[in-house]
Amino acid sequence: EAIDAATSNTEILNIPDPETLSSVLTAGVQSTINDPRLVVSHEPNYVPLVPPQIPPLPPDQLVAILQSSIKLDIMEGNIGYLRIDHILGEDVAEKIGPLLLELVWNKILPTSALIFDMRQTVSGDMSGIPYIVSYFTEAEPLIHIDSVYDRPSDTTTELWSMATLLGERFGTAKPLIILISKNTKGAAEDVAYCLKNLKRATLVGEKTAGGSVKIDKIKVGDTDFYVSVPTAKSINP
Repeated sequence: EAIDAATSNTEILNIPDPETLSSVLTAGVQSTINDPRLVVSHEPNYVPLVPPQIPPLPPDQLVAILQSSIKLDIMEGNIGYLRIDHILGEDVAEKIGPLLLELVWNKILPTSALIFDMRQTVSGDMSGIPYIVSYFTEAEPLIHIDSVYDRPSDTTTELWSMATLLGERFGTAKPLIILISKNTKGAAEDVAYCLKNLKRATLVGEKTAGGSVKIDKIKVGDTDFYVSVPTAKSINP
């Protein structure tokens, strides 16, 4: 319906340049639905994104990969700074958990407070949300931290805190600041949302991308145009 509304002016469809047409259609769709996450794009060479996999690698190469996507610093006043650019899924986290403990988490634990930078965290796996949130909560009682509604399957998945984790928890007493921006998307946005809702973290920064855990890119008919549409959303308890 939004596409129909955006193209009700037939002059739009006569725009010869596909990039210009995409921009005009995007503006029309967003103004109709008032949702900046809806984007029309022209991508003749589009290849669907595949979740990152951790192949069998020598330890030194695996360390290099982790260090390129995670930034860690201990600042003045014993304040930890942690930046991640991707929320790891459950399977990947289990494979590289010991390395994450050694290189990152065990250095964060002794700090007096943590600044968790997710301003550039634009991708991630929903299964990683309980892992991160649980490190900032107590083991018991278990907490219903979130529910995620998936529109295509019309199903709702409950996310609960975890009783058992690799390594120690940061706990609930030390201050936690989460930095967010308009680039904070998907699973990262949900992590920030959950920890704020649990009154465990203070959020600092810009308004985030928009509360959608997953955005799918849907092909428009037999064309090279695609529409990015939110297909799963967080329903925080």
